[in-house]
Amino acid sequence: MDNIDCAKQKIRAVIAGSQVPEDPRHADNTLEWLLHLEPDAGDALQLAALAHDIDRAIEEVKVRREDFDDYDVFKATHARHGAELLRPILTACGVARDITDEACRLVVVHEVGGEPQANLLKDADSISYFDVNLPLYFQREGWDETKRRSHWGYRRLTPRAKDIVKHIDHEDEELARLLREVIDEGVS
Repeated sequence: MDNIDCAKQKIRAVIAGSQVPEDPRHADNTLEWLLHLEPDAGDALQLAALAHDIDRAIEEVKVRREDFDDYDVFKATHARHGAELLRPILTACGVARDITDEACRLVVVHEVGGEPQANLLKDADSISYFDVNLPLYFQREGWDETKRRSHWGYRRLTPRAKDIVKHIDHEDEELARLLREVIDEGVS
């Protein structure tokens, strides 16, 4: 097994321990969407896609939403903490320092983007939220919180990613209606 495969396996093992049921699927789905958006994505970007929410997987140390008044500050803290958790995994697997540094940098900026690689990761993460996280998030959080979180996620998408989300179809009619409302209100 090479260094990158070792890192991916260890990241998946950590995320498998998450108490958030959609986290393992979201990690792999984010990587899938990244490769859909950018088939030639490098190792650092792929590792960041898989590990971007690793913070949520370790219950004892994860950053908790209820500890923050500002959602964006919560998300930024979650991202920084995720990078701190990722670095020792990559180092233990012998991943080259430049790839490790870039993967951790991308995890730090995955919520906000700001440059092409970070924007790809942000889009893949957000598309995956609408693709696989939305049903379970809705079951757990209800209509109002899911709609608020979905507005936040939809607003941060690039036009290309918004077009992809417009074509996501959930079988559950209530969920489909919520997504349509978010998209319609995001266009206005």
